[in-house]
Amino acid sequence: MSETRESALTEIARRLSGMVIVSADIREEDVADADIESLVGHILDFYKESQKPNVLGRDALAEIRLSMQQQAPKQVEVTPSPDYKPYAMDYKPAYTIRKTRHMPTGATVADFAEHFNDRLAKMERIISEGHAGSMSNRVKKIENVKQYADGREVTIVGMVYSVSTTKNGNKMITIEDETGYAKVIVSSYTAGKQDKAAGLSAEAERIAPDEVIGISGKVSGPFIIAKSIIWPDIPVRTRPVTKDDLAIAFLSDIHVGSKLFLEKQFRRFLEWINGNIDYRKQLASKVKYIVVSGDVVDGIGVYPNQDKELAILDIYKQYDLLFELLSEIPEYVEVFVLPGNHDAVQRAEPQPCLPSEFTSKIKGSNIHLLPNPGYVRIENLNVLAYHGTSLDSVIQAVKGCSYAEPARAMEEILRARHLSPIYGGNPIVPTKEDNLVMDEVPDILHMGHLHKNGYSEYHGTLIVNSGTWQARTSFQARMGHIPTPAILPIYETLTRNLVAIDFNETMS
Repeated sequence: MSETRESALTEIARRLSGMVIVSADIREEDVADADIESLVGHILDFYKESQKPNVLGRDALAEIRLSMQQQAPKQVEVTPSPDYKPYAMDYKPAYTIRKTRHMPTGATVADFAEHFNDRLAKMERIISEGHAGSMSNRVKKIENVKQYADGREVTIVGMVYSVSTTKNGNKMITIEDETGYAKVIVSSYTAGKQDKAAGLSAEAERIAPDEVIGISGKVSGPFIIAKSIIWPDIPVRTRPVTKDDLAIAFLSDIHVGSKLFLEKQFRRFLEWINGNIDYRKQLASKVKYIVVSGDVVDGIGVYPNQDKELAILDIYKQYDLLFELLSEIPEYVEVFVLPGNHDAVQRAEPQPCLPSEFTSKIKGSNIHLLPNPGYVRIENLNVLAYHGTSLDSVIQAVKGCSYAEPARAMEEILRARHLSPIYGGNPIVPTKEDNLVMDEVPDILHMGHLHKNGYSEYHGTLIVNSGTWQARTSFQARMGHIPTPAILPIYETLTRNLVAIDFNETMS
């Protein structure tokens, strides 16, 4: 056997590991000419639909390959059920899209300085207003800390330049503003004994570079010995309810154009929202709004050799199909669409709305384009939608965060009050105003990007990560990441109830 044939079967078995067992009766020649990306996607799809044991034998493989007649997703045409009278149709939409000023610069050193100074000023204001009781000893210019004698109680606010651990196990944090810097020691000792798992030491483990925080403590020589860490954070409050019993659905990472786009499951969603499926039909009838948080198409040239994993090689046709699909959503449902890192806009954030050259297939006035991030007030709820590319750097930098729990990293972003707090992990545009500062407190924070559903509530804000509509990719398989595709979170605005509908399952 040749090395190429051996590697094809080996890769397929590895990609299916933990989900489908590849039988020993399958030979190399059975898959030698296969498009591995497409075949793996169809195998996973086959076993989601089948009641058979998840063991791929030669007969099953032949059946699957026979069904793979066309790689590109078919255009979906959905006819609403004639006897379907959706509840949400009787209500006028009530939404306001926040207009965001984008003032790009020339990306010089001075432009970046202006950008970060704006971030610092906004975050200082948020901390000062939210923690007024902790600001009595505030030293407004960090440079002036050098003038104070040992033992003096001070509070400073600045940007984290670096975080390190000393040989004694203490945390050393360098905080800076436009005037200078201060070195802060967070002791690993609590109440006279070592305790790295609790108290201030544990809090310090969550500090990431480039965050803006406050520190209260005592001056000790060239250091400040920290007594408390002050996060920008969002206030604790109760999320409002609406007067009408409506619902908001959340989508992201559709990846139209990919060979792994789950056409069948997305078709099932469209049938459901049009009242053609009886399962949870009453809930479908309450959906008045849908928020789509980026990576709506797979894009072109996003990563090396992407063309091998594409069903549609033309970026214009990817968007044509996307908006043909979204046009099948009933017109009484308002749909808000923003871009992600796979979409045909600048890679650096904040990203503008999708350009008009890609949106010609939008048929109804119910589809609205938002920038990334985008704020939209729906009924009386402030919804912040962001694709979530910065989640990668937050997960890598903050202890306790992981790809398996998207909501945990999203909580850290709320606590930092910045959508991309760590510079360098996620490209940004050095605008005159830092529009990634969370200057409004969202009632709902919606992201995607990680292809993993996750939900939680933090200080009254509902956190939603809506997963994906793409099957497991080769990259995810190599990283051991198992996505949760085709699971649609829906929030009922009157009852504050969150429901997840799994469109991988056969519905009746």
